[in-house]
Amino acid sequence: MLFNSWEFLIFLPVVLVVYYALARRAQNVWLALGSYFFYGWWDWRFTSLLLISTLLSFSCALLMERHPQRARAFLLLSVGGDLAILGAFKYFNFFIDSLISLFSILQFTPDVPTLRVLLPVGISFYTFQTISYTVDVYRGTMKPTRNFTEFALFVSFFPHLVAGPIVRPTKLLPQFERTRIVNEHMIASGLLLILLGYFKKVGIADAVAPHVDWAFADPEAYSSLRLLTSLYLFSIQIYCDFSGYSDIARGVARLLGIELMENFRQPYLSTNVTEFWRRWHISLSTWLRDYLYIPLGGNAGGTRKTYRNLILTMFLGGLWHGASWTFVVWGVLHGAFLAIHKAMLGERKRVTDHQFQSRGDYLTFAVNAFLTFNLVTLTWIFFRSPSLSSALEYLTGILVWRGSLQDLGYLLPVLFYGALVLFLDLTQYRRSNDVEMLSWHWAWRGALYASLVLVILLGGSPSNAPFIYFQF
Repeated sequence: MLFNSWEFLIFLPVVLVVYYALARRAQNVWLALGSYFFYGWWDWRFTSLLLISTLLSFSCALLMERHPQRARAFLLLSVGGDLAILGAFKYFNFFIDSLISLFSILQFTPDVPTLRVLLPVGISFYTFQTISYTVDVYRGTMKPTRNFTEFALFVSFFPHLVAGPIVRPTKLLPQFERTRIVNEHMIASGLLLILLGYFKKVGIADAVAPHVDWAFADPEAYSSLRLLTSLYLFSIQIYCDFSGYSDIARGVARLLGIELMENFRQPYLSTNVTEFWRRWHISLSTWLRDYLYIPLGGNAGGTRKTYRNLILTMFLGGLWHGASWTFVVWGVLHGAFLAIHKAMLGERKRVTDHQFQSRGDYLTFAVNAFLTFNLVTLTWIFFRSPSLSSALEYLTGILVWRGSLQDLGYLLPVLFYGALVLFLDLTQYRRSNDVEMLSWHWAWRGALYASLVLVILLGGSPSNAPFIYFQF
């Protein structure tokens, strides 16, 4: 079920009305049933995978507590089982295609069955949820829960089930274990986040999507300026699409009395790549840090090992995004950028909270943010392209000039939608508050809400385009 669908606009009020009428335990049962219904709307058969992953992690965590001498074995069983399911459904086609390509290079044509495995929506997200739970229990960070309904709800909670944020069990499970109180501020801020999310997704991301699709489908057919503007539009699209989903997810959760973590914090205002990854897809970047980068050794073990760990972590982070060499290249590029920035930084303390005391500070901030944004945007070529060859065609089309200056008109959508995003981000960035607008005078708030709704109605796509991160 899509957030931007009529089915969801019927589903959510029904869930809320019944939810508010129930006691806590009954609320949990109702939400768990509603979450499975939400997930099964795409294909009910995949709810069995969700249930299997839930049962496996729930059981292994209890067995780790009951048999501490075998805790490591149960951890490997749980994590290995989750990764096996993820690998079978997400990477089967990738490995088969790579094997065929390798044999083709060796001038050998194998007789491989044309089996194609469907990718369950959101499998990467709920797999990371269950892995973090069993690892935390193994580390002693938390005690395993004995309430299966609460754990099943933790894994399947519909606002964040299919595209995050990836919420830690220590943050989310306790909220299901206690009575929730939905106050006026939670309702107001939740509704505002939902409105902002639809504005980003429907009003901006869906509006620019056709221009992006045309350019990336056939890079050789377009001029350099057209390719460049489409690349900037994709940078806007993926940010608004994904952060829009996160805003809606957090807003819906607040209407239920649940607080989900902030997943985006104005990432395109970052002044370096390290800061970008502290502001972009925060739940994934912190997950990779805590469950991959640090176990690999993190900053310990010397400079070279630190750089190796950074690149390896981002390599696996890229592969998590999709079973394609384009995602691998994208991840490795970001790993290299992080390593280079760390080398440039040396022993200096990283500063991400910018202090503006003069015009020079503002200028330095603007220049660094502009350069970082363009560097990140350049890497989106590999993220968006369907193949490495297509990505290289796109990159070549930008670097090797073709076309004329008459194509400058294509910059207008970039400037228009970029200005909308910049206005919203600067408003939230200024006070480090994503619902800053609630403190405005009622007249300004009303004007803002009316403008957001107008953009949604005028710029939205009637096709109910799926969110980009649903494919991961």
